[in-house]
Amino acid sequence: QVQLADAGGGFVQPGGSLRLSCTASGLTFNSYAVAWFRQAPGKEREFVAARRWSGGNTVYADFVKGRCSISRDTTYSAVYLQIDNLKPEDTAVYFCAVGRPILSTIRTTAAYYYWGQGTQVTVSS
Repeated sequence: QVQLADAGGGFVQPGGSLRLSCTASGLTFNSYAVAWFRQAPGKEREFVAARRWSGGNTVYADFVKGRCSISRDTTYSAVYLQIDNLKPEDTAVYFCAVGRPILSTIRTTAAYYYWGQGTQVTVSS
């Protein structure tokens, strides 16, 4: 049984940084794409970033481009999302997700079949 665990959220002041982590049991990330989505209260879940390890594609949403990066550990057992210069509008629950999307569907929730439980990120002064 595959389970994802995302962690690393917290309370941070505007301009700060966070590194979220996603670990998995039951799979290793090297043959999948890993994505991060977020959901703010009253809003739909939205795409943040994704990376396909096999194809080498990395995609970022416009609102995080230039201040966000996805990385992994050397054994493909953990994936990280680093977000810098956090803004109050980044406040949301962040979810990691795993799937095998094609490039045209990499930003869609339907392309992913395993999800973490979410980790809260709150950006406030």
